[in-house]
Amino acid sequence: MNKIITISRQFGSGGRTIGKEVALKLGIPCYDEELINKIAAKSGMAKEYILESGEYAPSTSWIGNAFAGRDFNGHSLRDELFTAQRSVIMEIAEKEPCVIVGRCADYILKGTADCLTVFVHASMEKRAERIVEVYGEQKEASAEKRLAEKDKHRKAYYQFYTDMKWGDATHYTISLDSGKLGIDKCVEIIANLYK
Repeated sequence: MNKIITISRQFGSGGRTIGKEVALKLGIPCYDEELINKIAAKSGMAKEYILESGEYAPSTSWIGNAFAGRDFNGHSLRDELFTAQRSVIMEIAEKEPCVIVGRCADYILKGTADCLTVFVHASMEKRAERIVEVYGEQKEASAEKRLAEKDKHRKAYYQFYTDMKWGDATHYTISLDSGKLGIDKCVEIIANLYK
């Protein structure tokens, strides 16, 4: 059984960067953008749609998500996307040790792989500073509004497809505050736990 690291994260916490750095340090692949490409190839869906819909619910309420975009038979494109993501993540985990960023990988691989599940978070202030720096947001106030919206939709998506509470420390091997620890320290901790 391959050892897999899954990185779940709050938007702006640096989880994606941490995942890539951990993979580099351990000499294993990191699936983030590559995961999107594989899902697009398997499902035939556009990469833009996968980026937009693969971790974010259309509504922040459970009932809104239960009915959003469903046809007469109860099918939705988002459900098809989740099924494709699940299939690709399972295939990757069977193939090689790696880091997988987001996309409910911690839940998908639960009980089927040797997983080190990580949740990366930080204060709103630290995350706002980061997205201003990394993504070029103009004002911290608009950055905080964007963070709150992204988190609400990511939380709703996770809860809808996993029936678990996103960010609840009891669902992860470890939860790290990247705002207090810093990116490099988070990378070091995860790499040491992997060994």
